[in-house]
Amino acid sequence: MNVLWLILMCFAGLLMAWAEARASGQDRYPNIPEPMVFDMMRLLGAHKGEFETNAFGSTPLSGPDHGVSWAPEMEYAFMDGMAVEFEFPFENEWLAEYKLGLQATLGSFNGGRSAHGVQYMGIYDRTGHTWRNTLVYLLGHRFNGQWSTMNMLGMADISLARADQRNGLILNHSTFYNLTEQTVLGIEINYQDGYQGHLLVMPQIHQELGQQINLQLGIGANKNHHESSTYPEVGLRLVRQF
Repeated sequence: MNVLWLILMCFAGLLMAWAEARASGQDRYPNIPEPMVFDMMRLLGAHKGEFETNAFGSTPLSGPDHGVSWAPEMEYAFMDGMAVEFEFPFENEWLAEYKLGLQATLGSFNGGRSAHGVQYMGIYDRTGHTWRNTLVYLLGHRFNGQWSTMNMLGMADISLARADQRNGLILNHSTFYNLTEQTVLGIEINYQDGYQGHLLVMPQIHQELGQQINLQLGIGANKNHHESSTYPEVGLRLVRQF
């Protein structure tokens, strides 16, 4: 619980930084797609009242594990630049975890072409009856009308005691290319440290199916740290905005 209180204190400080950024008038934000695998809780600079539901699923196409990981999510911006997320990850038909996320936009710079923020995720494991905390820093930049990037850097399973196999490094980089107004091509690289960590490379396509529905599909390769082989993996996310 000490870690949770520390994270809450950090968010209190971030709220003050967010208020200062708002007061400075930096309210222009770049429109950057969200990564498909490491999902965000609304875009940076989201407006109060924005609401989204989505579901993500992935499965290996070969290898010893043939299970399907999937999760429905709800995301809501309860004030400008601040969002909350509720997520329910399943392993096949088993509800494996409860997730509660908070995301704060810290401001924009470079004339509104860059923006940054922070994201916290609390995870309750229903099998082990344990609580884990993840904290990442978000940095996005739009180069022009076609190219943009979103970068995430943080730690998973945070422990002040520096316990073994905890405090794992998280790195997530995505590069996007707006092919048309409705179609975005991207590649996402996701790395997590530790025995249960992995390296995932996922090329993906985001296709708008109307003003409020977005379909994302990716096929890539995943290597778990405790395995010697790399296996192909497919992922899909369906997004509905309100």
